[in-house]
Amino acid sequence: MASSRPNGRMLIWLTFIFALILQAAPWPGVLESFRPSWVLLITCYWVLALPHRVNVGSALVVGLLWDLMLGSTLGVRGLMMSILCYIIALNFQMLRNLSLWQQAVIIAVLTLVGKLVEFWAEYLVSEITFDPQQLWAILLNFLLWPWLFLLLRRVRRKFSIR
Repeated sequence: MASSRPNGRMLIWLTFIFALILQAAPWPGVLESFRPSWVLLITCYWVLALPHRVNVGSALVVGLLWDLMLGSTLGVRGLMMSILCYIIALNFQMLRNLSLWQQAVIIAVLTLVGKLVEFWAEYLVSEITFDPQQLWAILLNFLLWPWLFLLLRRVRRKFSIR
């Protein structure tokens, strides 16, 4: 008998598509530097929650899609996402046992590392300058992590994604 629940893999990829849409949504010029890394946050959640389903390969594909969407150098965000998701997948059992605010601090540190890897990879290919205003997004990622974690956990449990 067929289950009426949607496929879990399809729902995970729908959240990635939703994150890419949120990432592309325009923000006012003044608030542009506060734009959170939706793609990074949602990918980090799925790697933390289901490391056997979403892993470094998935992060690479999502990062490449993110690069294509932005029209930037192909592979920069794929590299960044792969490195960060590898770190999360390597330590997922320890990270799961931390409180949400401790996880948020680690996500903020990983976002900082990701921004630096992204800058470094872009700098190797083209002449760019570091814009410290972009670091404000780390604060917003820190504040959004507990709420996004609880929302995605509710979705995962409601649809029995395993």
